[in-house]
Amino acid sequence: MKILREILSPLIAVLAAFVVGGIIILLIGDNPFETYRLLLANSFGSAKDVGYTLFYATPLIFTGLAVAVAFRCGLLNIGAEGQLYVAAFACAWVGITFGGVTVKDASWSWASLPAVLLVPLCILAAIVAGGVWGAIPGILKARFGSHEVINTIMLNFIAISLVSYFTQYHYKIAGDPILQTAPIGEAAQIPQLNQFLPFIPADVPLNIAFLLAILMCFLVYVFLWKTKWGYELRAVGANPSAAEYGGISPQKQIIIAMTISGALAGMVAVGEVLGYRHNYYHGFSNEWGFWGIAVALLGRNHPLGVFIAAIFFGILMRGGIFVDIDTKYVSKDLVEVLQAVVILFVAGLQIYSRKRGKI
Repeated sequence: MKILREILSPLIAVLAAFVVGGIIILLIGDNPFETYRLLLANSFGSAKDVGYTLFYATPLIFTGLAVAVAFRCGLLNIGAEGQLYVAAFACAWVGITFGGVTVKDASWSWASLPAVLLVPLCILAAIVAGGVWGAIPGILKARFGSHEVINTIMLNFIAISLVSYFTQYHYKIAGDPILQTAPIGEAAQIPQLNQFLPFIPADVPLNIAFLLAILMCFLVYVFLWKTKWGYELRAVGANPSAAEYGGISPQKQIIIAMTISGALAGMVAVGEVLGYRHNYYHGFSNEWGFWGIAVALLGRNHPLGVFIAAIFFGILMRGGIFVDIDTKYVSKDLVEVLQAVVILFVAGLQIYSRKRGKI
């Protein structure tokens, strides 16, 4: 019965959001059925559409998992955006520094490592950078009691500004009008999935980071529900006082949860830097860190739910492009409206569920 409620609650929220969205579309003078047909047909209509939908969903899986892990410890990580920016720059830095990069007369490289060493090193750099940036608000919360929401929001601004400075004054190609680093070495680039799955068109940037995201869903599930450490983390999230009475340190778990959360957010860099852009590009994130909050809420902070919710929001992102083009009045902002309404309904259903449980 509990599992059924866990499935039905997000489904009701999504259906309710589409009903509200349909009413809004009708009020502004467009056909809601045609709008939703465009939304879905351009997300699943061809192999290319599916590939792009999964591509958009990949960073959302990472950030959704990041927010979900923090939620499970009773924390709200608003800083996934800053964590993924720091991680992306760190990932690109390693790919440049150890990738034998030379552009014209400029050389940033210290060494030229083979792919078998360089790719794992880049991924490790992204994980460590994101984890460290996530640990900072965790330590501040655990040691001084400062609220993680305020700290993570402020750290977002610091992270983006910091990596922008290093990009602009140290790793940007001279004369390039775009705020981006030099390209990473070829050995640091990971393959796209069309190299293994020929039915995916070559122009779809879906890469093996998607497979890594699936793997992380499994590993996060194992960690949270099959290990002693995951149990302790969830115990603190459920009742910090009871957990401390049972010998679990809430302070320690807060730091661990925020570090893991930041590391997961940092893994967005794998697909964006190593698999797609092949450099750090300022503004590469489509607010993935904030979308991750919606993904975690809709997915009920469970790795499987996060995966499904990320695919759902990937559908909205992909289909929203064509809704903007092919409808008369509806713009791609409809995606944000649906996202907001979904969050409101999910929150409302959770409040209702808690009150019903108390009764």
